[in-house]
Amino acid sequence: MSALSRLLREWLEALGMPRLLVAVATVLGLLCLAPGLIANPEPVAELVILDQVHRLIPPQLGELLVRVYQLSGVHVSAILVLAMLIFLGLRRYWAELVCLVIGTGGILVLVDRCFKPLFDRARPTDRLLEDISGRSFPSGHAAGSVVFYFLSCSLLAAHYPSLRRPLFVMASIWVGLVWLSTLQVRAHWPSDILAGAALGYVWLSFCLAGLTVWERHQSRRSASAASLSSRHG
Repeated sequence: MSALSRLLREWLEALGMPRLLVAVATVLGLLCLAPGLIANPEPVAELVILDQVHRLIPPQLGELLVRVYQLSGVHVSAILVLAMLIFLGLRRYWAELVCLVIGTGGILVLVDRCFKPLFDRARPTDRLLEDISGRSFPSGHAAGSVVFYFLSCSLLAAHYPSLRRPLFVMASIWVGLVWLSTLQVRAHWPSDILAGAALGYVWLSFCLAGLTVWERHQSRRSASAASLSSRHG
């Protein structure tokens, strides 16, 4: 068996059958949705949901959600990613640093270069912010928030286990606010967010499985080197 085949097998084992099935179902679901989304650019049911969100959310919370949407934009997110990369680099967590680069960079490519051009879906009308543009499906906010925040929590929790619960609780609350904010400002349709969240979860699973394989190989190399050193010692 070639090295690439062994690596792929190990990666699939680390990913696990349930997450592999979720990944396949997500991709197939996105592809099956394409004709319907293109044929029906303004779905009535989703318009009703957006209108209900505006009716149910108080004005003060609505203003807060607008701020959340702005804070979860590309520029602020880039600063957070850079800060996390600097932290990982200072701590010499090189595998985690590479994983974060691949995770955050990869989801941007998947959403903005692959799926959004494929669907070419228009955003909802009557948006609350003037600088919202581009294609709508799937939501980059939903996908990116899942990947960055939960991947960061996973990487940090591996080294600081006592922080696992507070990190994931805070991340879950923030990601939920980000999703709700996209509805509040009418930047995305509800189906955009669901698809983005699913895509983000799949990519997050892929990245963590890759990190697991990397760490296994590093452990084997360390064990082999230690064994060789003891023999010659």
